Amino acid sequence: MYVAILGTRKGVLKVSFDSTKLVNIEESFGGSTFSYAFQDGRTQNIWACGDLGHWGQKLYVLKKGESNWVEKTVPKYPENEWIKEGKPAVMKYLWVMVAGAKSTPNHLYIGTEPGGLFESTDGGENFFLVKGLWDHPSRLKDWMGGGKDNPGIHSIIIDEKNPLKISVGISCAGFFRTIDGGKNWRAMNKGVTADYMPNPNIEVGQDTHFVTSSPSNTKVLWQQNHCGIFRSVDDGENWVKISQINGPANFGFPITVDEKDENVAYVVPLAADQNRAPVNNALCVSKTEDGGKSWKELRKGLPQKYCYDVVLRHGMDIQGSALIMGSTTGNLYASIDAGENWFLLSSTLPPIYSVRFMKE
Repeated sequence: MYVAILGTRKGVLKVSFDSTKLVNIEESFGGSTFSYAFQDGRTQNIWACGDLGHWGQKLYVLKKGESNWVEKTVPKYPENEWIKEGKPAVMKYLWVMVAGAKSTPNHLYIGTEPGGLFESTDGGENFFLVKGLWDHPSRLKDWMGGGKDNPGIHSIIIDEKNPLKISVGISCAGFFRTIDGGKNWRAMNKGVTADYMPNPNIEVGQDTHFVTSSPSNTKVLWQQNHCGIFRSVDDGENWVKISQINGPANFGFPITVDEKDENVAYVVPLAADQNRAPVNNALCVSKTEDGGKSWKELRKGLPQKYCYDVVLRHGMDIQGSALIMGSTTGNLYASIDAGENWFLLSSTLPPIYSVRFMKE
């Protein structure tokens, strides 16, 4: 049995499925929008980030063994912080949340719009703005909104061996890293291109859609970018474009890496830029097994006509040879054989914003 937690337009859904079909769905917060939900592997607690419109952003935790969600204090920008001159910094969106390293069991991180990274050192009771990144000299002059009005942090990578080393992906700014726990940050975008800018090789201003590290070799990084797919084998010092020439693997949002093989990754291609629907309205997952030198299209079981599925940056996940992805049209697909064959779990769900496997 496989279990995943979904953040959707109509609540948090806990989905169970076997090798062929959907088995069960448990709903929480029906009717409310949730941007992200995940299970902290250290504690087995489930966290959910809500976007409740008139009621603002909300943060909840369901602790292991308990049946009731508990509301936590939402991170707040300090007074006298500014998105830009004349525009106060106010929390707009909780975009992603991750657990700290196992050696720092009380640390949690949240990436937000308008571009702040928040850290908790007491298990989520309180969060504080990581000022070193917020005060980076490039923020006010070079960071900008992409799909949202303001910059946003959507990717956070914690180094399990060195918890002081934290990397983030920012739209639109690029890939940044600290090695001292957040005091000092460096932009690391060499080789990434912003084709929409007069100078595509700008250091800051890159539209990173999602960035992740290889679990088996954390020095190998993968990035789905607005302007293609990029990979680094030297811990982000240099990036190489690995988009498929004359093929669909180029523009998209999620990128998912095999847990044991640093050369295997999956993307969900879309037609860029205004269309943002599957290429030729035929859904496929593109897979590389050689670090991006070549790509193959995995289509078996996926709709190949009249398809408008868009899988967002947090809408795909991997666990062993199992893959799961959910779309903004409310379709949920799964594969248990590394993407060779897909089956539809449900076509009647609300728009899906995040999909993350759980372990029970």
